[in-house]
Amino acid sequence: QVQLVESGGGLVQNGDSLRLSCTVSGGTFKDFFMAWFRQAPGKEREFVAAISRYGSSKNYTDSVKGRFTISRVNIWNTLYLQMDSVKPEDTAMYYCAARRKDEDEYNYWGQGTQVTVSS
Repeated sequence: QVQLVESGGGLVQNGDSLRLSCTVSGGTFKDFFMAWFRQAPGKEREFVAAISRYGSSKNYTDSVKGRFTISRVNIWNTLYLQMDSVKPEDTAMYYCAARRKDEDEYNYWGQGTQVTVSS
């Protein structure tokens, strides 16, 4: 059974940095495309960033380009999201997600980690 566990969230101030982690177990990590999503109160879940299986391809939603960096270390089964210059509008529950190469959707999700940015 594939399990994803996020960590690293917390309360930070406008302009600070934060790094989220997501550890994957129950599967071969390098087989998964990985992504970060977020959901703010009263809003729908939105895509934040994604990374290919070996990290050669990354993409970001426009609102975080130049501020957030997605990365992964396959030998550690871990996905990261480095968040720099955070803004109050980044406040949300952040989720990591995984899908295998033959899957169209992200079928595996973590429980989320809360990020709150004060102004």
